[in-house]
Amino acid sequence: MTDRDSGQNENARDTPSALAAITAGAALFNEDRFLAARDVWEGERRPPDGGDNDGTERLLRGLAATAAATQGAIDGDRSETIEHAQAAAAALNGVADPQGIAIEPVREWAERLAAAPRDVESASVPRIRVGDETPGFDGLSLVGAGIAAPALARTGEPGDAEALATAADLAREERGTGRTRFAELLFAYLRTPDARPQVAARLRDHVDIEERKRRDVDDLF
Repeated sequence: MTDRDSGQNENARDTPSALAAITAGAALFNEDRFLAARDVWEGERRPPDGGDNDGTERLLRGLAATAAATQGAIDGDRSETIEHAQAAAAALNGVADPQGIAIEPVREWAERLAAAPRDVESASVPRIRVGDETPGFDGLSLVGAGIAAPALARTGEPGDAEALATAADLAREERGTGRTRFAELLFAYLRTPDARPQVAARLRDHVDIEERKRRDVDDLF
C-alpha cells in the first residue's frame, strides 16, 4: 500500500468525521455510485470533531439530495428528481462553509435537474471536487475506504455491510503493526468491482477468524 493509500494526515483520520464522510461520499458519487453516496451523506449528518456546525449538516443534506436527484434522473423518475433536486438546491444555496467542496457546480447541477428533469448519461454528471482533488476509489484514505465499502454493500453491491465495517476497524488496528491484510482487501473491494463477491467473501472469512481468536482469548480470563 502506498503513502497515498494510508493517507497523509494520520491524526485527522483516526476518528471518522463529517469531512471523512464528505470525501468518501464524493468518491462514491464520482464513481457513479449515487445511492451509496447518498447513504454515506445521510448517515453522517453531524458536525466535524463533535462541534456545533449547522452548516455542515446542511451541506451533507444538500449533497445527499443531489445524489438522490441524480439517481432519479438516471432512472427516469421525474417527480423523484424534481423533489430531491429542489431540496438540494435550497440546502446548498445556504451553505456558508462547504468544507473544501467546489460547491457551485454541484448546486448548478441540482438547479438544472430541478428545472429540466430528464434521463441523463452518467458522463454528463459533474465530478465533485474536494480541495484540489476529485476523489475516487484510488485516492481514498483508509478511513474513507472504511466508510465507502459498507455503503456499497448496503446499496446492493456484494458483501455484508457489517462485516465490511468490522474489517475497516481491523484495518485501522493493523496500522503500525506491519500487517495490511484487512486494508489491502478493503481497497481491493472498492477498486476491483468484478472481484467484489470473492473479496467480500474473503473479508468475511478473515473477520470471522479474527473474532473467533478474540473470543478464545477472552475465554481464557
